[in-house]
Amino acid sequence: MVDAYVLLVAMLLLSGGVFADRFGRRRVFLAGVVVFTAASVVCSLAPSIGWLIAGRVLQGAGAAALSPASLALLTAAYPAPGERVRAIGLWAGFSGIGLAAGPLAGGILVEAFGWPAIFLVNVPIGAVLLLAGLRVLGESRNPSAPPIDVPGTVLSVAGVGAVTYGLIEGGSRGWTSPVILGGFAAGLVLLAAFVVVESRVATPMLPLRLFRRRLFTVSNTAMVVVGFALMGSSFFFSQFFVYVQGTSVLVAGLRTLPTSLAMVIVSPYAGRFAARYGFRVVVSIGLALAGLGLLALGSVHADTGYGNVWWRLAVVGIGFALTMSPLTGAAIQAVSPQEGGLASGVSSTTRQIGAVLGVALLGAIVHTRESGGASFESGLDSAFLAAGAVTLACAVFTGLMLTATRTPRSVRAERPGGHAVSEPPLTVPPGRPAS
Repeated sequence: MVDAYVLLVAMLLLSGGVFADRFGRRRVFLAGVVVFTAASVVCSLAPSIGWLIAGRVLQGAGAAALSPASLALLTAAYPAPGERVRAIGLWAGFSGIGLAAGPLAGGILVEAFGWPAIFLVNVPIGAVLLLAGLRVLGESRNPSAPPIDVPGTVLSVAGVGAVTYGLIEGGSRGWTSPVILGGFAAGLVLLAAFVVVESRVATPMLPLRLFRRRLFTVSNTAMVVVGFALMGSSFFFSQFFVYVQGTSVLVAGLRTLPTSLAMVIVSPYAGRFAARYGFRVVVSIGLALAGLGLLALGSVHADTGYGNVWWRLAVVGIGFALTMSPLTGAAIQAVSPQEGGLASGVSSTTRQIGAVLGVALLGAIVHTRESGGASFESGLDSAFLAAGAVTLACAVFTGLMLTATRTPRSVRAERPGGHAVSEPPLTVPPGRPAS
């Protein structure tokens, strides 16, 4: 049930961003809302596990359209670099509200109304989004967007899907099983073919020239690490409280709130800090804090009081809050405003692949430690220490590699006179206000 959603999101995020630029960001966003909401109804009414998995597949497809299109809409609405980074910070902050409310609300809904309630709660939210979007969102698109690159789209979806499948199923099927090795091999071959095709076609879906820009490449590389460390470690936070300290699922959800609440509070300010001090300073400090917080979590035990745990979770949340929106803003800042959907799709894809890597590899660390006779608690400590070490290494990497990049306020297009690039005029349906 989990893998069906994660797999589809990872496979389609890049295409979702490209389609938003090509066919209209408002249109793709609202289509994603409709698909995700309808899929939630399918999940809540599923009479069998097969129907539930099918509903999760549809949810993944809807999310893959909704997420990059929402970020592309912000890019179009705020063409000025400083304002754009601050808007992305607010976007990340509201995303953090979902992250904070999800585990707690899910536990309450399941205990009070049963599991279908966690899907039905999406229906009124989706209805409000759809009505509000139809009323206030103006359409925008890249007027010079090339035709859809069908070979590139097929190869990217299949390649990312095969690698992601191997990562999320390797722990249960065995990393050396023929199915998993075949999935990795097929994925690498397909992605290699994707690179070859994209370098030769006239209108690629992912122009490889973007990776010649240090800001774009470094920010997306760091985003993989953020996905790896944040989602990989978050996967084990509640398990620590339930299986090591013996709390209920609901109490575990409450106890993990410091991380999420810290992200909610700090994320809106991260964009402002990046606009004022530059990407390098804010991202490096954020990664360093997150890494230190994860290392501190590697020393908690069954008898560690919650008063000595919550602040470690909060430090992790503060660190990643300072990192996520500036990295997203850096990736979008590195491209022209017309390519905002593509850049947001790439950024979301790298974060999602990092998340899959984190759950798979940190889970493998826990499993390996247990196979060697260690306790589950010791396995979790090793996983947190590994995530912290990788995050601190990434802090050093961004501190060195982002040194030469310019802050949003100084970014200017390569045009005579140094004027900032602005988004082309919005294409707004008659009688509809632009937003």
